[in-house]
Amino acid sequence: MTAFGKLIRTTAFRLTLVYLFLFALFAASLLGYFAWNTRRLITEQITTTVNVEVSEISDIYARRGLRGLILSIGNRSLRPGANLYLVTTPTGQALAGNVGSLAPGVMATSGWSETAYRRMEDQDNTDHRALVRVTEMTNGFRLLIGRDLEERRRLFGIVAHAAQWSILVVVVLGIGGGIFVARRVLRRIDAMTGTTRRIMAGDLSGRLPVGRSGDELDRLAENLNAMLERIEALMMGLKEVSDNIAHDLKTPLTRLRNRAEEALASSGSEGEYRAALERTIEESDGLIRTFNALLMIARAESGQARGNMDDFDAADVANGIQELYEPLAEDDGMILHVKSAPARLHGNRELISQALANLVENAIKYGKPAPSAQPLGADAVAGTKEILIEARREGDQILLSVRDHGPGIPEGDRKHAVERFVRLEASRTLPGSGLGLSLASAVATLHGGELRLGDSYPGLIATLAIPALPAASDRLAAQTQDVPQKVA
Repeated sequence: MTAFGKLIRTTAFRLTLVYLFLFALFAASLLGYFAWNTRRLITEQITTTVNVEVSEISDIYARRGLRGLILSIGNRSLRPGANLYLVTTPTGQALAGNVGSLAPGVMATSGWSETAYRRMEDQDNTDHRALVRVTEMTNGFRLLIGRDLEERRRLFGIVAHAAQWSILVVVVLGIGGGIFVARRVLRRIDAMTGTTRRIMAGDLSGRLPVGRSGDELDRLAENLNAMLERIEALMMGLKEVSDNIAHDLKTPLTRLRNRAEEALASSGSEGEYRAALERTIEESDGLIRTFNALLMIARAESGQARGNMDDFDAADVANGIQELYEPLAEDDGMILHVKSAPARLHGNRELISQALANLVENAIKYGKPAPSAQPLGADAVAGTKEILIEARREGDQILLSVRDHGPGIPEGDRKHAVERFVRLEASRTLPGSGLGLSLASAVATLHGGELRLGDSYPGLIATLAIPALPAASDRLAAQTQDVPQKVA
């Protein structure tokens, strides 16, 4: 397709032609109305002037008779730029006036008519047009008074000529402007098309060009660039997940196979076989938990869990997690407390509970204080093994936090810690898959919030910050449920 063919097929050029047609139609209608109104005004002026003269001449005829009528018509006919005058007998013979010829039948009919005529002094044989009024006098005499329409025709011609040139100029400028706009838009669209082709070829780093005008194409490019960044991040995440699965799951699968092979080769008694099977089941359960966590993260990041959202109290979630994990914490020598206040939010209760449970499991697993921990304030206790779960409202957010007094996470590693299968150096010796914080972060993002990792001085405070329901809903829930603040 030629460049001009591409140009005239653009939406911008077609829209320009549509607007050009509508504007030209509007301009032609406006000029036509102006011409018609001008014609009407001139006609009204002529009829008013003629009616006044008819009244004057009729009065002269009534007072001075036919002689006075003929004398008055003769005087008026000699004036410069005079109207048309003609007085005839009942038989149609001309008595006075300046009209040399008329269209047949004009004098026979009283009233207004538009007719062709010639003046007596005209040297050419060209007919002119006039608007005349024929009046029947007493005794059968007839009086014609009229006005030449050349002025009206000339003014109408001026307007029509101006309209033709105006519409021609509008069409030319409109087409030129349409070509300019279409070429400008086409260049930007071609640049976007080139970028999309590179992206489809596999270069996900490509971005659409954004100008400085801030128009709709720039806004579209900005939104598409944000979408491309999200797609690139998801694709990189998918690649990392694939690499991590291949790397981190290869070891347990190999270990699972080796144990099964060892059991077949060396076990001889039923007890040994049972022990080998139990170890295999335990290893399989760990793999299943890892895949379940990956599926849950995928559901959260894809937004599939939005269909199961409801209103609930975050305090109930915190209290339920405390009751569930308190025995596990005690077995590990930890003390699990909860501090909660009514905090209504809208979300997927199952996912938020799982995210908070992951934070608590991490705190129990990695939050043991170092033996050399020293008090940093009046309320700090060296070597405390307390874990605090807290649910509260702060402004327009609900905060679900887990605080421990362990070694914490260095500030430089916190962004890296929420990635899938990432395990920091201090936790590599402990069991785990490195998906707990990833799941918590994905759940927070699903609900329009975020996962915050901060210092507990000493220790780590991990907080799920999720948008709260309106304050009026919280007040109504507090009045109907009467949930008191609880410190366990």
